[in-house]
Amino acid sequence: MAKYIILLGPPGAGKGTQAEAISQKYGLVHVSSGDLFRENIGAQTELGKMAKSYIDSGALVPDDVTIGMVRERLSRPDCKAGALLDGFPRTPAQAGVLNEILAGWGSKVDVVPYISVPANVLIERLSGRWVCRAEGHTYNEKSNPPKVARKCDIDGSELYQREDDKPETVKNRIQVYSQQTAPLIDFYRRQGVLVEVDGTQSIDRVSEAMLAAIEKAG
Repeated sequence: MAKYIILLGPPGAGKGTQAEAISQKYGLVHVSSGDLFRENIGAQTELGKMAKSYIDSGALVPDDVTIGMVRERLSRPDCKAGALLDGFPRTPAQAGVLNEILAGWGSKVDVVPYISVPANVLIERLSGRWVCRAEGHTYNEKSNPPKVARKCDIDGSELYQREDDKPETVKNRIQVYSQQTAPLIDFYRRQGVLVEVDGTQSIDRVSEAMLAAIEKAG
């Protein structure tokens, strides 16, 4: 049976790194909602055009458009063994529709790893993040500083701080995430598939705990 894993965690929890570890371990395609939107808008698919019209007008993209993109992506041959979903679902309503889609394919959500990190740690992590202009290599003032201040170790390009990584923006991002995602966490906890992992540990420890939790869930 295909395996479906949904990765949850606030901005700065290290989801990208953990998604890579899970994908490699289980041979699952990493389906990111952000990548899906960029792909559909770039390819000017019907769903992409619809999404762009809402984004350009400053409105939220309706659930049916987002769900349409996810359904199409999961139906491709490379997702035959299942997928690791990241950034979708965002609400219990979307989660309910995803359950219906998977049930129609004779599958289900197997496990939902949730990387839990306190807000003060997230603010420290994100507000210390710097990115290189050339290739987007990421550094952190405390945990992974560059050898030369404000210069990328790999390509020597300037490091800059994104607007959404500035302290005041970071606080707002975390608050919005908590408000929007708390009901989703409860949804999966009630379904008995949520496993909480302490995201304040080292990257390797988080990976070990997450993979062990997935194995235990079957």
